[in-house]
Amino acid sequence: MRIEHIALQVSEPAAMASWYCAHLGMKVVRQKGGECFFIADEGGRVVLEIYYNPAAKLPDYAAMDPLELHVAFASEDVRGNAERLIAAGAAPASEQDYAPTPDGSVFAMLRDPWGLAVQLVRRARALI
Repeated sequence: MRIEHIALQVSEPAAMASWYCAHLGMKVVRQKGGECFFIADEGGRVVLEIYYNPAAKLPDYAAMDPLELHVAFASEDVRGNAERLIAAGAAPASEQDYAPTPDGSVFAMLRDPWGLAVQLVRRARALI
């Protein structure tokens, strides 16, 4: 078995999908009207469903601690990509120092324009 997708209920799915495609290298692989977008990462291995369904409660992503929920992106240039995303409307979720951890990994935690925590990471040793 493998994970097919992870779904995120959001207020503005078209705008969010567009932002993730423009700034995080994702691409729309399937769309249902203007309320449901399946977007895949550059490698085509991970898919996020970004949708709005009025029958479901909208999560308050901005109120969630990033340790509760975040979407992590591998980045070769954490500082450069963080600065680029902040210029495109993201916000730092915490003070950023970009200092390597003891194992040599580098992390940054941001919030996208809708409040969802987005982590950028350059791991000293890749997960997969």
